[in-house]
Amino acid sequence: MKKKKLITKLTLFFFVFFQASYIFLVKLPKPVGSANFINISDTLSNSRLSYRAGVATGAANGSVITIDSSGNADNNTNHLFPNDTVCFAGPNLDGCYQQSTYTVANIVNSTTFNISPPLGSTPLGANDYVIATQSAIHTITFTLASAVPSNGDILITIPAVDIAGQTNDGFPDTNTSIATNGFDLNGLGTSNITVSSSGCNNNWTVAAVTAGTASTDHTIRIDRNTDACAAGSTITVTIGDNNKKLINPAPILSGHTQGVADIYTINVKTRDGADNTLDESNVKVAVIEGVLVSATIQETLSVTISGVSSGTSACGQTTDVTTTATSVPWGTIINFGTFLHAAQNVTVSTNAVSGYTLKIAENDQMGRNGITCPGATAGEAQNCIQDTTCGPTTCSETTSQDWTSTSYYGMGYSLANISGTDAAFTYNESGRTFSTRQFADLEASETQQTIMSKSTPAASSQAYVCYRLNVSATQPAGYYFNRIAYTATATF
Repeated sequence: MKKKKLITKLTLFFFVFFQASYIFLVKLPKPVGSANFINISDTLSNSRLSYRAGVATGAANGSVITIDSSGNADNNTNHLFPNDTVCFAGPNLDGCYQQSTYTVANIVNSTTFNISPPLGSTPLGANDYVIATQSAIHTITFTLASAVPSNGDILITIPAVDIAGQTNDGFPDTNTSIATNGFDLNGLGTSNITVSSSGCNNNWTVAAVTAGTASTDHTIRIDRNTDACAAGSTITVTIGDNNKKLINPAPILSGHTQGVADIYTINVKTRDGADNTLDESNVKVAVIEGVLVSATIQETLSVTISGVSSGTSACGQTTDVTTTATSVPWGTIINFGTFLHAAQNVTVSTNAVSGYTLKIAENDQMGRNGITCPGATAGEAQNCIQDTTCGPTTCSETTSQDWTSTSYYGMGYSLANISGTDAAFTYNESGRTFSTRQFADLEASETQQTIMSKSTPAASSQAYVCYRLNVSATQPAGYYFNRIAYTATATF
């Protein structure tokens, strides 16, 4: 009897063991190998960091705003510019003060600025925020190493802030580190995303856009329909449109240095019908104060804009003013018909196999109180400081000429290599004294121009961007300004 019980127990043990083993072996998914995309890039239409500071004071019916100097993403006004649109949000980020936005009229000092129009009858609170939102369209382009089957998909993962309720509220996000910060989804949906293909039929459907949570990132799923997309095909995904764009993050709360980009990682993968990964790559994008930088890389990109002290020899000239990473302060002009010089130092490093390009443009010519300067030739009659024409043989945004005579007025720039030979042209090319170009004028629909480039990886390629200003005695008095945009792209 005991033997029978023993045999029965052993039989039951082995039956359960083999049954469990069978289930384990059958249910465990097989590993699937994946490859990197042949190349991948993400170009942002605007790579400027959003601005997010704390309010110290803002009196009822007043136009003077003072910000906190510590404890927030932005603790000074260095990254706030005249004509920026600001919203004053409450501590819960539940809307803008009086459902209104305001224009920055001018910057008073490092913690104070003026707005237009003035505030209403209710003062701002000490726990409110000053927010200037920057948003961008992302254009992600990649070439398939593996075919995507008819039931496959593309999955794009975009960093979201690790704070519940703030990943999709329409306000720029900040956190203690890049790893816990990200892009606000801003209500973006499937209708705001487009896909195009080269090398296969454009049979894609943007199936789902899922906002991140405190523990997950945003995801975009694009389904393949009816037929396979072959290896070697190039896919372009445009995230955002004129109605909705991803909101760029504000600087992180600790460890951020103004003028040094915060680098975020976006993941792109293709999958088969069982959600096994086929191809996968990370692409890194850089966001930075006061400059528009688009970084399209898989591994590393460093872009740094730094100021140059007055009295420095740059581009064969001695600089007259001290610049910073975010400003070229000409100050009050009292010497007319005289060249003034300033410079910034630009350093680019990347391990991109195909190198990088760095482009530059101005939002408009320098306008009195920031007014619009219509067209590419607006000048004194329109209360604008014109882009220089250089001389009898005119220069442009694409063609340089020697600017030697103070009889020609306006602003222009030149370049000088410091480390490497990446500058697109130099101040002393063709035996010239100060070979000059105009800044491309975006208001006049001119195209931003390359100022530095390299077709291989770059280790701290460095150049001076040298500004020259010459104002006539009949230039109308007032405060003039514009903004310069740098855009960097690295491609693997």
